[in-house]
Amino acid sequence: MVAWLAAGAAGHAALPPASPEIAGALTDLTGEDADKREAAVTVLGKTRDPRWLQFLHALREGSVYARTRAGKTEVVVGGAKATRGDQDVIDIASAYDRGPLGTVPLAELKEVPADRRLRLVIKPYLDADETRTQLADPDPAVRRGAAVKLGNQAEAGAAPVVEAALEREADRWVRHALREALALIRLANGNPAQRADAARTLGELHSESARPALERLVADTGASPAAREAAGQAIRRIDRWGLLTRTVETLFQGASLASILLLMALGLAVVFGLMGVINMAHGELMALGAYATFVVQNWFRAAWPERVDLYFVVALPVAFLVAAAVGLVLERGVIRLLYGRPLETLLLTWGASLIIQQGLRLWFGAANVDVSAPRWLSGGVPVMVGLTLPYNRVFIIGLATVSVGAMYWLLFRTSAGLRIRAVTQNRAMSSCLGVRAGLVDATTFAFGAGLAGLAGCALTQIGNVGPSLGQNYIVDSFMVVVTGGVGKLAGTILAAAGLGGLTKGIEPALGAVFGKVAILVAVILFLQRRPAGLFATRGRNAEA
Repeated sequence: MVAWLAAGAAGHAALPPASPEIAGALTDLTGEDADKREAAVTVLGKTRDPRWLQFLHALREGSVYARTRAGKTEVVVGGAKATRGDQDVIDIASAYDRGPLGTVPLAELKEVPADRRLRLVIKPYLDADETRTQLADPDPAVRRGAAVKLGNQAEAGAAPVVEAALEREADRWVRHALREALALIRLANGNPAQRADAARTLGELHSESARPALERLVADTGASPAAREAAGQAIRRIDRWGLLTRTVETLFQGASLASILLLMALGLAVVFGLMGVINMAHGELMALGAYATFVVQNWFRAAWPERVDLYFVVALPVAFLVAAAVGLVLERGVIRLLYGRPLETLLLTWGASLIIQQGLRLWFGAANVDVSAPRWLSGGVPVMVGLTLPYNRVFIIGLATVSVGAMYWLLFRTSAGLRIRAVTQNRAMSSCLGVRAGLVDATTFAFGAGLAGLAGCALTQIGNVGPSLGQNYIVDSFMVVVTGGVGKLAGTILAAAGLGGLTKGIEPALGAVFGKVAILVAVILFLQRRPAGLFATRGRNAEA
């Protein structure tokens, strides 16, 4: 059905508009004989003429009419409809070149219907024309999609089209899809030698989508031994490549989850690890960062719709500042009165988390809100055949890396970090040396809260945003910090990497739910052996 695709623009006039065959086809379209009407569509479709393809599109959409003048029936294409007085009128044009024929009463025309059976006959011609157009599209993704579509159809007549597209294609991944499509076509329609060669090519291309066709060829006792052997070797080659891609994908997913856990735990590592405050409102501070991102997105949509893709760049610092401000109010308001009393601090921050949750429900509603990914974070980057890494998760890995670097720079390369470490290790001596411990407490808690807001902003790109967002992550955050060692950033990083990689490694075997249970049991057993975590620390709770 798609053999006509191979013809170029010079072939569009294979049958002139006024040829007897075309005229007969138009006459048959207005008749009642279903077989003749289908044959008429076939005649028009095989002309390869874009104007007749436009006519078929109009026929499928119900915009083709017949009118009788001087005893002759004429086929026309309808346009805009209107009402003049008590009469409905319609603009009409000629069937082939769409030349305007004026405006006539709708009652003078008879619609040429296209029932389901006729639309099924029209569809391959329009689809094939659309595919031919897509192969010349400037967007590589569109060209690749068209190549995949032709490969799945595997119709013999499409081979010349794919070969022509392959000669002019420069993009690596589109060329791969075109080669794959050509091999699938030859595997389905070629002679024994061509089928064997196509099977070998599909093996070299590591084509997972070709596996069913190759398996059918291996089971086909009527195929040549060489073709069946080539198909078997191709399947084994594809299996080995699939194992490699799954391994790389698991490693990437582990790194992605580790980055998410690290982003969530960084703020907690500051507040809980360095300051000794059990902050049960940490998850709600993350939710505040997520909702701040939602507000910034809506603000951009209303004020600068043409620049809405830039909203996320603005939302990152806004989310940090909003969460930091709330954290500062929380610390100055009540937490500063409860240092050294962990149970009271736990109860207080738990109550604060409930208040923040309810406030979010009252202001934004109980349902999840929609935070759309900007275009530059949509899609993914293909790194190898069968594996595409999503941009949003690559971004989160990069954000976690930058955040860790910034935290190390702050703590170990600045005077503010020196004061934080001094107050953490010996509060009394630091005060004697002129360090304002209260100010350090406030800024440190605000910084940890801001990191939680930053994590919430990042999480909008991979999950739902709702009032209970923080409750989904607070346990994981504490688990990372405690496993790494309270107050040790290096331990937090290693714990996030270990728990993320281990989770993604066992999920394929146990599933997500039992995998999380297994991780929790493993953490409990680990802490039985090393109660201080990977690295022991000295903080306020360790002071005698």
